[in-house]
Amino acid sequence: MRRYWQRRPLLVRQALPNLSAPIEAAGLFTLAQRDEVEARLVTAFNGWRLEHGPIARRRIPPLGKAGWTLLVQGVDLHDDRAAELLARFRFIADARLDDLMVSYASDGGGVGPHIDEYDVFLLQARGRRRWRIGKGDPDDFVPDLPLKVLRRFRPQQEWVLEPGDLLYLPPGVAHEGTAVGGDCITCSIGFRAMAWGELVEPWLDTMARVPARAGRYTDPGAAPTRRPALLPAALTEAAFSALARARPTRANAQAMLLTFLSEPKPNVVFKRPRRVLSPAELRRAAGARGLRLDRRTRMLYAGKSIAINGELVDVRHTTNENRKLMRALADQRELQPPSVAAPARAPWDTFTQWYAAGWLRLAPRTPGRLRRG
Repeated sequence: MRRYWQRRPLLVRQALPNLSAPIEAAGLFTLAQRDEVEARLVTAFNGWRLEHGPIARRRIPPLGKAGWTLLVQGVDLHDDRAAELLARFRFIADARLDDLMVSYASDGGGVGPHIDEYDVFLLQARGRRRWRIGKGDPDDFVPDLPLKVLRRFRPQQEWVLEPGDLLYLPPGVAHEGTAVGGDCITCSIGFRAMAWGELVEPWLDTMARVPARAGRYTDPGAAPTRRPALLPAALTEAAFSALARARPTRANAQAMLLTFLSEPKPNVVFKRPRRVLSPAELRRAAGARGLRLDRRTRMLYAGKSIAINGELVDVRHTTNENRKLMRALADQRELQPPSVAAPARAPWDTFTQWYAAGWLRLAPRTPGRLRRG
């Protein structure tokens, strides 16, 4: 992090030795057919073509045909092994960590030279992929294409990645990845890089909930006007003064970021349990099995504030012990049975609501683990 993060690229040979792909090609093709999954099919048979999901199986070219790739975003939202692989990269704050994209490519498949505005780890899971990095103008694209392919790409370095190899690229580095030999599965761990303009709407929403100054505008002694369509300068000054008195605080900024960054993507759908448990029932079951956040859940905290899936948690009447428990749940994404046996009733009402919404689940009896080297 000190030497490379957002500074320069880094190639790590066998970063995850003996790694197996978190999802097989058939599973990836099945995911691409679902409405709630973001998928893209890119072909370069006779020029570049882009098709957005859902993508029927019959639309996917034969595996032996060169020059195509299927990219599926957010595989971690739908597959436990993918979610566990993404969790290996939680040395970066969850507020920045985005998702795990998995691509399958035939020989020569790729999306052309391009530039990303965010950090990315490119992890080879099966087959081989040639990566070239260099320079290019981020505003100079080949015209009339469905993809932002650089018009002029000047490669300066080149590597062929084998399974287990990892390439980190900071924002702004021009790069091109091409499958070598087919049956190529690459995992792309992406990060969020907020454009400040994206924060305007959630910021205004946050400030709208701040208690406003009482009273209304008055203008005693105002002179008659011969220009009725002219906005009075006194009204502008009064409004500016009222807004300035409602100057936002760091707490407002923190609340806005917690809700904004914990908001799931629009295509995320939570699966509710078949039967909603009472707080007492959930506590007994969790005492035997533990609790685990659903893989789709985003949970963040700062100071005494906690947010889950875009909602601030009301912790005004919550004990320090229970806030500590919630923060541990956010950090570890699960609580072992001993951890949930002691807390009082207060958090169980909240946990039960999260369980009913599908945000929180009972931990499986025999959780699977990612194969590690």
